[in-house]
Amino acid sequence: MDGEHYMSPTEALAWIAEVFEEDLDCLNPETERKDIIGWDSMGVLALMAGLDNDFDILVSADDMQAMTKIQDILNVLEKNGKLD
Repeated sequence: MDGEHYMSPTEALAWIAEVFEEDLDCLNPETERKDIIGWDSMGVLALMAGLDNDFDILVSADDMQAMTKIQDILNVLEKNGKLD
């Protein structure tokens, strides 16, 4: 499989912070979407592209809209075998 990329939960949080251009210190698994300025329509596109480009994970727009906190993104990474 191409794009084999595994990371720790801490590295995953850093990756998510980078996608949303947020300060890592402000994010944890329970951080809600509404509290992340960068998790807007452009942020959703950046997240979808990042998951695809970095991890070969395709997430539907409906699944993306269902995500309400950082843990939901971590769950996608874990479900796809990308978290250590």
